[in-house]
Amino acid sequence: MVTRSLTTKGVGDAAESAALAHLKGFGLTLVRRNYRVARGPHARGGEIDLILRESDGTLVFVEVRSRAADAHGGAAASVGAGKRRRLVLAAQHFLSGMDPLPPCRFDVVAIDGDRVEWLRAAFDAA
Repeated sequence: MVTRSLTTKGVGDAAESAALAHLKGFGLTLVRRNYRVARGPHARGGEIDLILRESDGTLVFVEVRSRAADAHGGAAASVGAGKRRRLVLAAQHFLSGMDPLPPCRFDVVAIDGDRVEWLRAAFDAA
């Protein structure tokens, strides 16, 4: 899936497209792609790669990570505490106008080479 001729953005876009196709294959529907929120002039905001909905109404916030190989723990291991905090910030912003709040969860789609792994409920907002 990943080739050296792609830019970093191109690799990321390809990984997101692969993840989206994978999740749609399990019946999820796309709500929003690349939802971004700013935190302030000197603080990083957050971005959610994919927001999808399960058939039961659960809103799923998805972080997509891609690595050419699974060295150093692979793609899933690259979602650290700082990244999780920024994802939660963006999700809280996305949900701020909703009443009532739907059930939600944070998933990770880890792509290591050609292997796609969907980690449901990979972390929580706490």
